[in-house]
This record gives sequence, structure tokens and C-alpha cells, in this order.
Amino acid sequence: MEFLDTALNDFCVAEEETSGGRMGRRTHIGDETGEFKSKNLHAERRRREKLSGRLLELRSQMNKATIITDAITYIKELQKCVEDLSNQLHEMEAAIEEEPATKSYEIADTKDQMTQWAIEPEVKVIQVDGSKLWIKIVFQKKRGGFTKLMEAMNVLGCDITDTSLTTSKGAFLFTSSVE
Repeated sequence: MEFLDTALNDFCVAEEETSGGRMGRRTHIGDETGEFKSKNLHAERRRREKLSGRLLELRSQMNKATIITDAITYIKELQKCVEDLSNQLHEMEAAIEEEPATKSYEIADTKDQMTQWAIEPEVKVIQVDGSKLWIKIVFQKKRGGFTKLMEAMNVLGCDITDTSLTTSKGAFLFTSSVE
């Protein structure tokens, strides 16, 4: 019996040593310790030592003075960027302030054009069917004029169906079907 027991144990240990785990990546060092040794242990050690050396070199280069100098440089760049953007904003504001002067000329020009071509402001409303109306409005062409007209029509509760807007010689011609 003792003979069979030792033979069986020898067979199991021999089988474990030859199997070597997954795809033979590990090999047994000793039967009693159960430790494994990687085939690329030396390569891994060299790689880790190389990385460690490079990190130490990087740390030595990045001392506090370098970090503070870099931060100061970055802050100065940001301040310059803020100054440039502020200058652009002031230029844009100056350009916007100049525009109203040109707008007043446009308004005067549209009024002159209307009188030159003998176009008079007018409003005509004709009842087409029951509660359906046809509206024709001629008014001076100026910025926001059409928007104000549409807001007024909305306040009156008009349901606008077919609309046409034409601009010519300083005037708006607005025609629409309203219910």
C-alpha cells in the first residue's frame, strides 16, 4: 500500500511540474515552496529600473523654481490674451456707436425716396368673406417696422394666412389675408 501511495504522489508532482500553468508561462522552482518564476523576469526588472531612472531624472528637472517660473509665464500669456480681447471689445463697441449715425441717414433717405416717387403711406381693409379680410399697408421702410406691424396684428388677435411683403423705393408694401 505504501508503495502505491508514494508512486501516486510522485506521478501527481511530476504532472504539475510539466503542466506549468497557462501555456507554459510559469515554471516551478521547487516542489515544496510552490513558487513560480516568470520567463521574462529579467526583462521586466530592466524595464522597471529604466522607468524608475527616467522618473528620477524628470523629478530632478522639475523643481519648485521651474514650476513657479512656468506658472508666471503662463499667467503673463493669459493677461496678454485678456488685454487683446478687451481691445477688440472696445473696437467693436466703438463701431456699434458709429452705426446709429448711419441709421438716421438711412431713415432720412427712405423718407426722401418715398416723397420723390410720390409714395404715400396708406392702409386699406376690404372684407372678402364673413370674417375674412384683405389688408394692404404701405409704410416707410425702417429697421424694426415690419416686426412692430406683426406684433400689433398679434395683439389685435388677427390670424394671418397669406402674407406678402415687398420693399421698394424706401417703402414697405404689406398685403395679407386675415381672419
